[in-house]
Amino acid sequence: MQSYTIGQAARLLGVSPDTARRWADAGKVATHRDEGGRRLIDGRDLAAFSIELAQNVSGEDDTSYTSARNAFPGIVTAVKLGDIAAQVEIQAGPHRLVSLLTREAVEELGLEVGMQATARVKSTSVHIDRT
Repeated sequence: MQSYTIGQAARLLGVSPDTARRWADAGKVATHRDEGGRRLIDGRDLAAFSIELAQNVSGEDDTSYTSARNAFPGIVTAVKLGDIAAQVEIQAGPHRLVSLLTREAVEELGLEVGMQATARVKSTSVHIDRT
């Protein structure tokens, strides 16, 4: 299972490393130490925490002045395999992205919960709102 440093987890969650460290210190997400003494977060724990975090933030009135980019780096939070098709969910900071793709593609990529992945969005029409 892949593990993430505090800095990597912070980037995936869309927060500063200090914020991720404070969450770890408060016990909001479990950590363990590697041979070098660095604190690491298990990928499955980070995936579960990212879902919890997004659910708690989604109801807040958070003003944003940025336009979303086409690449959303995040962590895989769910993989549902069918006979031919598959559904993959990625939590990229406060954004939950769901992609439908072939089972073969998921298997070739080796996607599983807790892995780092980037969702790329291609659209013929982009709308930008300033709130």
